[in-house]
Amino acid sequence: MAKKKDDNPNCKVIAENRRARFDYQIEEDVECGIVLTGSEVKSLRLNQANIAESYAEVKDGELWLINSYIAPYEQAMFGHEDRRPRKLLASRRELARFWNETARKGMTLVPLVLYFNHRGMAKIKVALAKGKKTHDKRETEAKRDWNRQKQRLLKEHG
Repeated sequence: MAKKKDDNPNCKVIAENRRARFDYQIEEDVECGIVLTGSEVKSLRLNQANIAESYAEVKDGELWLINSYIAPYEQAMFGHEDRRPRKLLASRRELARFWNETARKGMTLVPLVLYFNHRGMAKIKVALAKGKKTHDKRETEAKRDWNRQKQRLLKEHG
């Protein structure tokens, strides 16, 4: 996958939702902090997380990550629940915008990537997205195949 300009080379990716870009049309994405316990951070340092089936929602004026999986840490004295709702940290303006957008038909909040930034803080990139229909998915796949084939042809004849 091609590197983006805003990608930091010092950040360590923990979990990525690769199906999100296939299933949803991404409108915009925002970096949020995530409230974790000590055993959750230890487990994340061992890359034991999954955000593939998770989603985010605005509830009571707060942003929550629902159904994300962080494996229990074996050496922890006080463990954690592996699929508990986790609070996401975003500005009030972003929260208000998310609430307004998700109230519209078809918009949802999808987590894209969970990572440690250059300071070692756990962050999650959440995208405001609209679900794709089946024909949109086929069109996206056809474009991807054509671009791959085009690159192959240019490499052979170039």
